[in-house]
Order: sequence, then structure tokens, then C-alpha cells
Amino acid sequence: MPQPAPTPNPQTPNPAATIPIDLDPALTESSPVLQRWLKQVPNVLTDIRRDPSFRTRLRLGYSQFPSTRQAGGVHLGIEDIFVGRSGLTLSADYQTAFNGTREAWGADLRYYVRPLGSIINVAPVIGYRHLATTRYTTDGVHVGLRLLLVPSRTGAADLALTQSWVAPGSEAEVGLTTLSFGYALTHNLRLSTDLQKQNSRFRSDSRVGIGLEWMF
Repeated sequence: MPQPAPTPNPQTPNPAATIPIDLDPALTESSPVLQRWLKQVPNVLTDIRRDPSFRTRLRLGYSQFPSTRQAGGVHLGIEDIFVGRSGLTLSADYQTAFNGTREAWGADLRYYVRPLGSIINVAPVIGYRHLATTRYTTDGVHVGLRLLLVPSRTGAADLALTQSWVAPGSEAEVGLTTLSFGYALTHNLRLSTDLQKQNSRFRSDSRVGIGLEWMF
């Protein structure tokens, strides 16, 4: 009679798992990533989902206001300061025309509802904003929604569309539609552009911006 094959002992260690990897000690000491992998193989998929696909950015650039006799100006700000490892970020900006006909400033909180490493993300926006033109001045609560598309991670390239309102529900309500695009020139420096429409019951205004961003 044929004898049954012996059942493997579950207590027997896998020889392949106990074979040490022969690496140059200098290479191991100079590579934090290699040290981490030798200690414990990470969950790469989880890391990608948690690691932000975009970075905090300091902005400075030139603004053109086509609806205000092509006035020129400047804009500056900081985008997406992360609050811990959550999806909550803080942003603030200031923009003005050199001739004083346009001015805007404010600060916002954004909460990205999807994992920070996602290619597509959505964030409700809430904050405060002040707007001033030759026809009106508005300030108050700023609320809206931001859609972020990241075709290339860690700030290399992204596209954002934001629809928001200042002082919603009041006679002074102003709607803002902003389309932004950024493209990296180096690891820390990138080129950015902005197209913005500003609509109120008094008039419709526009702004076009181009500038540089320093990524942290």
C-alpha cells in the first residue's frame, strides 16, 4: 500500500525567511528607507493613500484685472498648511491692484474628505473674506467647495476648481469661481496660474494671475 505523504510541521521555520541578506553596512547606514524595510516591510498601498499628493505652498505673483481697465497688481498667500495628519488645512491670501481699484484678502479652512494621497479630492471650504472694488465692498463668511485633481503627485502638477460665496444669503453676496493650475519647475519651485470670476448683483469682475510657488 502506498504511504501518505508526510504532513509539514507548522513549527518548522521557512529556511528562505531566515537567510540573512548580505548588504554593505555603509549602504544600510546611509539609507533610512532600506533600514525601515529591513526592520519591517511597510504597507506601501496604505502609505500612498495617507501620504499627501500635494504640498504646502508659499505663493507670490502678478495679477491682471481685465474688468477693471486691465489694472495690474500683485497677489501673495500660503496654501494648504496641514493641521496634523488629518485632511484639515489652512490657507490665506492677499491680492491688490497697484492703482487701488481692487483688493481682496481672507483665510480659509479646507477639509479634504478623501485620503490625502488620492488623485481626486473634494474639500468643503469655510472662512472669512474681504472684497473691495470701485463699485462695492463686501466682507463676511466665505463658504464653498473645492475640487482637486492631482495627475502627478507631491506638487509636480495639479488642477483645482473652487466655487464659493462671500456673505451668502445677504444683499452683498458675491460668488467666486476660481480655476488654478500648478506645474513644478524644480523639486521645490513651481509655476502657477489662476483664473477667477467675481459675480455680484452690482457687476461681474475678473482676475488672471501668474506667479511662482515655493513648496515645503
